[in-house]
Amino acid sequence: MTAMAQIDLCDYTQIRGLLAAADFHFSKAKGQNFLIAPWVPERIVAESGVGSGDGVVEIGPGVGCLTERLADRAERVLAYETDEALKPVLARTLAGRENIEIIFEDVLRRDLAADAKERLAGLRPVVCANLPYSITSPVLTKLYQARCFKTITVMVQKEMALRMCSGPGGKDYSAFSLLTEWYGTGEILFDVGPECFVPRPKVTSAVVRLEMREAPPLDVNEKALFKVIRAAFNQRRKTLANALDGLCGRETAARAIAACGLDERVRGEALDLAAFAALTTEIGKLSDT
Repeated sequence: MTAMAQIDLCDYTQIRGLLAAADFHFSKAKGQNFLIAPWVPERIVAESGVGSGDGVVEIGPGVGCLTERLADRAERVLAYETDEALKPVLARTLAGRENIEIIFEDVLRRDLAADAKERLAGLRPVVCANLPYSITSPVLTKLYQARCFKTITVMVQKEMALRMCSGPGGKDYSAFSLLTEWYGTGEILFDVGPECFVPRPKVTSAVVRLEMREAPPLDVNEKALFKVIRAAFNQRRKTLANALDGLCGRETAARAIAACGLDERVRGEALDLAAFAALTTEIGKLSDT
């Protein structure tokens, strides 16, 4: 069976019949929004830098409009899809493409580092995906923590893109901004409007590209660091000392803040990653005395 190259997988009028035959129904719970603008997957792949020698992980291939373009450039594509109704659709739309493997399982239940080592052996492991809106944060966290990918290029809601790439003091700066910075450095490449999808979402999307770090950027206990960061942002309107009261006690927090040379009225949203690392170290010292 040959690949259905004549079908434009971004043309909903051409794929509607395939979806109907498979009794597929869009699921809001699964965050399913399929691309219908050919320029979007083309630009995603081009700006991701994917090429020969790369093994690409994709999450949520849909009908395969991004998948086929990745397969044209990469050595191998490993895609994860939870919706079994798309199995016969993808079997037809991606037929004949021997460098694509689709695992019909929840990506959050997979050992991604093990999968990359086994299924993308000898290749440069990267991620390129239009992430389902409903699982963006947990999927990104899992991709980060796998610590095996060289780059991660994803389309997410614009709100999430801003959170991923925001710096101290901004309204979009968050614990997730710092989590992203801990694992890599990112930039927003371009926006994608609601008219580029079916069903049409109520929000604008954006494509983000991350260069992943080979090692942590700072010498600090990671688990302790993110306990401090989460506590600071869980009550971001409070001063940092008050926000950390439940974690280490206000007195300890105040002493650690002073030891770092910070204003006693400072809020967590004003601190960068290095400042949070220094604060975590000081809290650890005071807690041990």
